[in-house]
Amino acid sequence: MTEHAVIFRVGQEELLGIVHPGADGARRGVLIAVGGPQYRVGSHRQFLLLARHFAAQGIPVFRFDFRGMGDSSGAQRDYEEVHDDLRTAMDTFSAEVPGMHDVVIWGLCGAASAALFYAWRDGRVAGLVLANPWVRTDEGLARAYLKTYYLQRLFARDFWSGALKGRFNPWASLRSLGRMVGAALGSRSGASPGESGQASPDIGNGPLPDRMAEGWRRFQGPILVILSGEDLTAAEFRDVATTAPAWSGLLQGSRVTLRELSGANHTFSRREWRDQVAMWSHDWLQRVPERGRE
Repeated sequence: MTEHAVIFRVGQEELLGIVHPGADGARRGVLIAVGGPQYRVGSHRQFLLLARHFAAQGIPVFRFDFRGMGDSSGAQRDYEEVHDDLRTAMDTFSAEVPGMHDVVIWGLCGAASAALFYAWRDGRVAGLVLANPWVRTDEGLARAYLKTYYLQRLFARDFWSGALKGRFNPWASLRSLGRMVGAALGSRSGASPGESGQASPDIGNGPLPDRMAEGWRRFQGPILVILSGEDLTAAEFRDVATTAPAWSGLLQGSRVTLRELSGANHTFSRREWRDQVAMWSHDWLQRVPERGRE
């Protein structure tokens, strides 16, 4: 069979997915979950190309539009409201590839967060690929700005050269820096207004980074983390995963593989970045044990 479209339902809504069958008798598949305001093709056709890469290696793939996105009906939902979409997509994928034994979820940004909230509840999930996971809080974003932009700028020669030549007002930049420092010195757990009240089933309603850490702990399978070198979302995740008490030791666990792609942006827009991500993902998939065969 060639890749083909499938329509499935979540409640009263119709969702569209694309199946890439892979090899006959394949026992593992990859479910690509879409993050942010995207649809199943992905930025720069990333998800389409990634799916075809896996399928060419014999690995079945299913990519789909969440409710309210792309060609799926209903109201748009964020990453904390797609549990039913993921569960039904898993059911549909399993029905389309009957011999499939387990599934790895591949998610970028908010989809990586959604995967952490979901994976521990579904015994079919054998592993997770989390690309630039979303852990956004006001305080975390401020710290990421400080580390990746402001400090570099303050120590850059062109900044002071431009200030001395009157090209811009350095005091405006310093005032902005002061505001960022103030935000970064907020609660280290990092709940921002509007987030502390959002609850994920059975994980609670604490700050987003803490709830993601809890999902990480509850999922016992292997995890591949891919971080871009030039991305604020990735920078914020690095800071949270290495300094927040809730994340203590999680990124250093033996079941975790970390890959960092220097120079890459959030969506891996260049071909060499996209190809590197695909290669890392495929190589890691070959080492993930089948469910029940650990």
